[in-house]
Amino acid sequence: MARTREFDTDAAVAAAMEAFRRTGYGGTSMRDLAEAMEIGSGSIYSAFGNKEGLYLAALDLYRRRYALPFIQMLRASGDAREAVRAAFEAVIDEVTCGPGQASCLIVGAAMERAHSDAQVAERLRATTQLLELTLFEVITEAQGRGEIAADRSAADLAAFLAMTFQGLRVMGAISSDRAALTRAAEVALSCIQ
Repeated sequence: MARTREFDTDAAVAAAMEAFRRTGYGGTSMRDLAEAMEIGSGSIYSAFGNKEGLYLAALDLYRRRYALPFIQMLRASGDAREAVRAAFEAVIDEVTCGPGQASCLIVGAAMERAHSDAQVAERLRATTQLLELTLFEVITEAQGRGEIAADRSAADLAAFLAMTFQGLRVMGAISSDRAALTRAAEVALSCIQ
């Protein structure tokens, strides 16, 4: 007779996600995960198969908790420039909120695991493509309304802005100089006039 799971899976994955955000995949041991999740390592193996299975679950949760709401923020405003500006400000707030700030799991996964793990790479591609598609739609609609010049490729602008969002996260991890990050965001915004 199989034992029933005796822990809240969502809360456990959320705790693991935060551990991975703080110390990365390689820097987070099974012991660290068991402590963060407040469950035994046997329960982790039973529920997720292995550390990689738990990491994939953490990436999926990160997408739902952070990436999808970020994308909704871009779609919420009727003014494309203001939507992108608000998104840049949200990223800058995220990376400059203080010492000990956990990193973006997507950026961390891209740097640490995407080159060696096809499942991680596929999840990252899907999330990045959704961001680029959203930006493309926002820019195309704004070009149709005459708010953004139509002489530039909406696809190229969307790709550039998506790279800028992730670049701000990377640079924010290196130095939380809010003024420098804001200046970089303003330069990117100047491309969608």
